[in-house]
Amino acid sequence: MRPAFASERLSRTEQRNPRSTGLDRMSTLEVLELINSEDRTVPDSVAAVLPQLAAAVELAVTALSAGNRVHYVGAGTSGRIAVLDAAELIPTFGLEPDRVVAHIAGGPPALTRPSEAAEDDEAAGSAVVTAVEAGDVVVGVTASGRTPYVHAALTTARAHGAHTVLISANPAAPIAPAADVHIAPDTGPEVLTGSTRMKAGTAQKLILNAFSTATMVRLGRTYSNLMTDMLASNAKLKDRRLRILAEATGAEPDSCHEALLAAGGDAKVALLTLLSGTSPDSAARALAVTEGHVSRALRLLAVNSA
Repeated sequence: MRPAFASERLSRTEQRNPRSTGLDRMSTLEVLELINSEDRTVPDSVAAVLPQLAAAVELAVTALSAGNRVHYVGAGTSGRIAVLDAAELIPTFGLEPDRVVAHIAGGPPALTRPSEAAEDDEAAGSAVVTAVEAGDVVVGVTASGRTPYVHAALTTARAHGAHTVLISANPAAPIAPAADVHIAPDTGPEVLTGSTRMKAGTAQKLILNAFSTATMVRLGRTYSNLMTDMLASNAKLKDRRLRILAEATGAEPDSCHEALLAAGGDAKVALLTLLSGTSPDSAARALAVTEGHVSRALRLLAVNSA
């Protein structure tokens, strides 16, 4: 049965901001200065929930390491931000398309044409996670912390044995009991009352960026702070891949190009051959043993050659 969300007290992000009551009488510069001033508070609100974010990252790392999946579920602005984050993991980290999956209320058309009523569709929220398995992680994203679509998805996912995470801007979110981890930066009232695409949306973007990036780093999808697993699908990215190899190894571009050719286009294998002097086959085996972690593979090769 659907919770009586309508009777709940408004979260702070939906309340009226006393600093912007004269918004319609401000000059253009004054409006922008006020928005900018409010935006500067968002990183601090996110910093306050880093322990909860770290717990969510650990769940995702465990799930993906075991071959399970991470699902994002959201509506409106929250859903669009979630879809964006999931999509960008593919080219940035070479992640397989079905490992982190985003579901938005109203389906793909809602990305460009708002479908506000869809957030109340509990049946649809439940349906998008029916294929979730034990060990998966489902991340609900909702500024208010009471979206029925997200609540139904989290409840169904938990019933299937999945771990659940809620990202909201409401520390008192009524659907929080459906989540194992609740990440709730208190971003406060918006400049434009109730327009949670602003500070709350910015916080969600920061949190999802940090969540997915930290997860990929922990999974060995980088070397140092370099994108070793990025998909080089155009001329610009192919050039960037060579620059990454040169930056990581100190080798000349021509040597990086030759190493990449010898590695069959696998940048990580090329990186290991350049750093350790080993053959592409040995580098590939070391990466397989260390689950793609370059630093661990380097240590393994050093031990084997000692």
